[in-house]
Amino acid sequence: MAIQRVRLTFPEQLIKEPVIYTLGREFEVVTNVRMADVDENTGWVILELDGEPGEIERSLSWAQERGVRVDPLPGDIVEG
Repeated sequence: MAIQRVRLTFPEQLIKEPVIYTLGREFEVVTNVRMADVDENTGWVILELDGEPGEIERSLSWAQERGVRVDPLPGDIVEG
């Protein structure tokens, strides 16, 4: 198991889409929102993902394919 923190930035067309909900439901990761700023035009979230490293990577690739910008945060992976 690992914990990875990332910043997701959403384009306008994805603001109202359940991207974070889908990450938690479709992939075997636990999503914890640590900070967010969202309005009708743009938004970002600091997200902590908890799960197997491969599954975290798959979930983030899925988000990027949909147009979400994914930026890793320093000290982003904690294995235990």
